[in-house]
Amino acid sequence: MITIFYRASFVRQYRKLPIDVQQETKEKIKLFREDSQHGFLNTHKLEGRLQGRYGFSINYKYRIIFIHLGKNSVAFLAVGDHDIYK
Repeated sequence: MITIFYRASFVRQYRKLPIDVQQETKEKIKLFREDSQHGFLNTHKLEGRLQGRYGFSINYKYRIIFIHLGKNSVAFLAVGDHDIYK
């Protein structure tokens, strides 16, 4: 199982999400914790100025950006729509 650390910026952004998206986010985080490469998540490396970071899908519109801290730990950096890639 993966240990997840939440950056303050992630928590602030999470609280601003619509309630239904917050619930969906919780479900996807649970899935990520069990299997970070699950097909439903579409986990992928990011490129460009976000090189070294990774992302996965909450739904068609929303994403989570994270970094690996070690073999079984990550830090969630941001959550939001595609604007978080900017």
